[in-house]
Amino acid sequence: MYGYIKGKVTKICPKYIICDNNGIGYLIIVGNPYSYKLNEDYTIYTYQAVRDDGIELYGFIHEDEKELFLKLISVNGIGPKSALSIVASGSVKEIINAIEARNDRYLRKFPGIGQKASQQIILDLKGKLSFTDDEDGIIKSSSKLTDVEDALIALGYGKKEITKIIAKLDTTQDVGVLVKEALKQLVK
Repeated sequence: MYGYIKGKVTKICPKYIICDNNGIGYLIIVGNPYSYKLNEDYTIYTYQAVRDDGIELYGFIHEDEKELFLKLISVNGIGPKSALSIVASGSVKEIINAIEARNDRYLRKFPGIGQKASQQIILDLKGKLSFTDDEDGIIKSSSKLTDVEDALIALGYGKKEITKIIAKLDTTQDVGVLVKEALKQLVK
């Protein structure tokens, strides 16, 4: 698997670019190939998808786009092409805000995303993404909420009921307090 490829873009096509790295031309599927310029050097963050019928390399200009892409393909029913269309069509911050605000209408505007898929994205990712404005600008999972979810699963609660409760929690508190709050709401 490749984390990123540094090289010169030697060809731009409607669905992909070719990036030359030490004499090897990598065909990389990207959301918007025309955002790249010919004969310029780039660091392209990549994801390698291995399937029965072939291997595809997906690329992103920014690492936060790749991280969002990885979160999206973890959602049941969302494949690499649908995830790429989402990442390519909107800004990372807008997409995360739409998921957090349960704005499935915003998500349905992307190609290949219907009502069922948009609701599944919200169900699976709400409360699990945050955008940091530090020098990296990378999406990070909210580790507190992940810890709370893991604790509740270990106690025997189902994913659906946990997802509803986690969305209501105040993430500024410690994990122990969050687990207690979640348990209070689950027992109601």
